[in-house]
Amino acid sequence: MTSHVTQVGAPDPELRTSPIFDEYEELSLDLELESGACYFNNTVYPVGQYLLCGSELLHCEERGVWVRKGERRPE
Repeated sequence: MTSHVTQVGAPDPELRTSPIFDEYEELSLDLELESGACYFNNTVYPVGQYLLCGSELLHCEERGVWVRKGERRPE
């Protein structure tokens, strides 16, 4: 991860945002989440991308979901 992480703010319920899960939360196999990228407020991000949503650090994981990786204070 680079030292600069894009700050995206809060998800807008009117825009497309991929599901956000806690780091240790089990992903249900019933969910049809197969995607090669993650969305946040209609913007596409590649698998492996990190974002800051407020102080929460999110990571785009395979299947196209965001996973919380803890908190980070804005620089």
